[in-house]
Amino acid sequence: MGRPQGRSRGRSSNSRKHSYPREARISETVREVVAEELLRIDDDRLAFVSITAIDVDAEMNRGIVYFDSLQGPEGDAGILAAFSHYRKQLQSAIATQVHARRTPILEFRPDDAIRAAARIDEVLRNDPMHTRNLSDDTE
Repeated sequence: MGRPQGRSRGRSSNSRKHSYPREARISETVREVVAEELLRIDDDRLAFVSITAIDVDAEMNRGIVYFDSLQGPEGDAGILAAFSHYRKQLQSAIATQVHARRTPILEFRPDDAIRAAARIDEVLRNDPMHTRNLSDDTE
């Protein structure tokens, strides 16, 4: 009799090996969905907000959304309030566009790494020794 027709041995074409972990792929997809949804939301508090990263845990229970804005730390309270208001809408968009069993509960945090890098850059720009060394290099 032989093998049933239509079934192949080995791996299916859908189970190809990815070059990076599942959590990273999901996090990047969720980041894209949230960023696209922010463009649709008409709220001045979110006008100049960038989503820098999203960390979704392996079980897709929680997702931490890291953001930065032109308003800096002074605008964080208003941005966090806006994100709190739109959290369910963002989670609904994720559920619609990411075909997964679960949708992560979103938590929002300012991206401190971006801000620390900006502070370091500012310190270096204002350092007279660093400025003098840069002008020596250009001559």
